[in-house]
Amino acid sequence: MTVLQVSVYERQSQTRMTGNRKTEITGKQQELLKRLPGVDLVLDTISTRKLFTDIPKSVVTAAVRNVINQLRAEIMSNPEYFAETRLSPATVVECVRDAVSAAMALNLDRLINATGVVVHTNLGRSLLSNDALGHMKTVAGHYSNLEFDLATGKRGLRYTVVEDLICEISGAEAAMVVNNNAAAVLLSLDTVARGREVIVSRGELVEIGGSFRIPDVMAKSGGILKEVGTTNRTHRFDYQNALTEETGLLLKVHTSNFGIVGFTKSVSLAELVELGREHHVPVMEDLGSGTFTDFSRYGLLKEPTVQESVATGADIVTFSGDKLLGGPQAGIIVGKAPLIQQIQKNPLNRALRIDKLTLAALESTLRAYRDESLAIRDIPTLRMLTCPIDKIAEKAEALQARLSPVIGESLETAVVDAASRAGGGALPLLELPSKCVSLCAKSLSAKAMETRLRNQRPPIIVRIENDRVLMDMRTVQSDEIETIAEAITRIVNEAEHDPSL
Repeated sequence: MTVLQVSVYERQSQTRMTGNRKTEITGKQQELLKRLPGVDLVLDTISTRKLFTDIPKSVVTAAVRNVINQLRAEIMSNPEYFAETRLSPATVVECVRDAVSAAMALNLDRLINATGVVVHTNLGRSLLSNDALGHMKTVAGHYSNLEFDLATGKRGLRYTVVEDLICEISGAEAAMVVNNNAAAVLLSLDTVARGREVIVSRGELVEIGGSFRIPDVMAKSGGILKEVGTTNRTHRFDYQNALTEETGLLLKVHTSNFGIVGFTKSVSLAELVELGREHHVPVMEDLGSGTFTDFSRYGLLKEPTVQESVATGADIVTFSGDKLLGGPQAGIIVGKAPLIQQIQKNPLNRALRIDKLTLAALESTLRAYRDESLAIRDIPTLRMLTCPIDKIAEKAEALQARLSPVIGESLETAVVDAASRAGGGALPLLELPSKCVSLCAKSLSAKAMETRLRNQRPPIIVRIENDRVLMDMRTVQSDEIETIAEAITRIVNEAEHDPSL
């Protein structure tokens, strides 16, 4: 049955079923539905005008159906305010053009992060360095020695691509990589502690983003959780008293995304390693984010480094690749060679391994750490975290200057002090001094401005404070300033001419 036939049928029956109710169709609705063009008519118009010739026919047809269905829904819900001109085939075709454009657009696309959160979990976490991007492109476009030993001409292991680099930087005996840190923790526990007790402080039973909970991962790994101490205070004797013949592992978890202050006590990794050696029980630390850089040297809060954890003698240390490390998503496992070899042989490892593009990006990122000054310069996450306030102020002033044509009656701007965040569950107590460009458009509320910025191409993600839009320039890249300025200018001018847009 065609759309036109459906409209005639509705007019003849004078009713329309909605759920279990019958809704009377008014004369206005009947007239509008009668004029609603059918799918075939719109497709014929498109064919005659030779539109969308490079678009798959299925996409165009689906777009036509969606547009007609939307128009029909609007007619049924609010006929008195429906403009009849919207029903002409030419006008419908223009709506189809927008629908086709949306359907053909990539779902995963770039955006501009003006939130001030450097490692923003929802916005893709760390940006990769130019070297990492270049190496990924080369490996993606050609065959590679992913699992081929060039020296012997035989099958090799993908871990060897980065193992030596990780060991060189961290000081560990051995290393391997899986697809994220949750996988690293799961795989390590499954290998070392399946069916055995794992002792961990109650204050370290954390939950991070995406409902990743240490107790849940423990249960899935087959390890038996044994909590000791209290939320705010755990002592060495708590661990010692909990040791039995069933103990398989002493686990320390970096709290990462929260901090406990006040009347607190925790057991250091070095103390746990000493206790583990006395009782021949392996010790593992989940560093969460993990970092090779001592940020206290750059005026930031002290965060334990991977090198420091390895130096204590911990048997296993796990951490992320795409947070403070500034690389791709990965879970890195370092530690004693016999245990790392056992973990590599775990059948679960195959389900958690990383691909060649991740390895390529990780290798390039790791190579930069051979010279910390090079890493700070070239790895965007480190560069943004350690960026001097005067450099951020320069970017803020550059954006404000670029907006000068619309500043005045249409737009108020100011460069204001603000605080950025590291993000990614790392350094939760750290506030990074920053500079923001504050926006207040005369014809738009802060929420309306935020929405319109978010709907730009590329989308611009900001934050709102005190009914003003703030654009934190710490996370805005220098080559994005012109794009932002053009978007704001366009939004302000459109709002001035038609505030209802």
